[in-house]
Amino acid sequence: MTPHGFVSSNELWRSIEREAEAAIVRDPVLGALLSAAILDHAGLGDALAFQIGERLGKSTAECQQFAKIAREAFVAATDLVEVAGRDLNAIAVHDPAITTLLPPLLNFKGYVALQAFRVSNWLWSNNRVDLALLLQSESSNLLQVSIHPSAKIGTSVFLDHATGVIVGAFVEIGDEVTIMQNVTIGRKDGLAGRAPRIGRGVLVSSGATVLGDVSVGDFARIGAAAVVTADVPAGCTAVGVPARLTNCPEETLPA
Repeated sequence: MTPHGFVSSNELWRSIEREAEAAIVRDPVLGALLSAAILDHAGLGDALAFQIGERLGKSTAECQQFAKIAREAFVAATDLVEVAGRDLNAIAVHDPAITTLLPPLLNFKGYVALQAFRVSNWLWSNNRVDLALLLQSESSNLLQVSIHPSAKIGTSVFLDHATGVIVGAFVEIGDEVTIMQNVTIGRKDGLAGRAPRIGRGVLVSSGATVLGDVSVGDFARIGAAAVVTADVPAGCTAVGVPARLTNCPEETLPA
């Protein structure tokens, strides 16, 4: 595992393969599962496509079709695989319960849902709108994570627990953001320019709601069940309904 700094997706994949092989030695009953999910694939992109297919498909044919769509995206836009590696590494950084990379890849539905979003966003950007919305719908139905394909999400993002997560159209989320369960981030009206903008390193806690034309500054924190309808400056914490600011960093005094 590489919890500090970034490595290539190929390096991550070699670590994941070693973890899968060690897991089979410890518990041979996992052999068929880990072969199908990990060892039968050439790299992280192939394994992710398989996971997306398995999670979103309701039949063998659907699983294969969704996996094919994801594989097409990963081949056409190889940066998606590198971003997926950064997202996986972010889980190792932020979740103290994780000591290896294999469990979140196989078992964290928030991770798979985020990668399914990235595929849908690629489809949306290539004017394949109906297919993009289908992926969003299936992710919402089966993974309880609904992210509109027009949203923009940075790298090293962690959807922790990832049940009841809603990210609306045109929302912008920066790098290194952690979003807990039962979070809603979206517009108050239909105008594209009035969706929330979430800065780098923000924590959005369980049950929080961020609505409207608001900016949440870098490294701010949104408290559990807070309702944010106004800007949150960088480094501040927003708590309550409606949200009020607390623990803001002191402004630098002029010399």
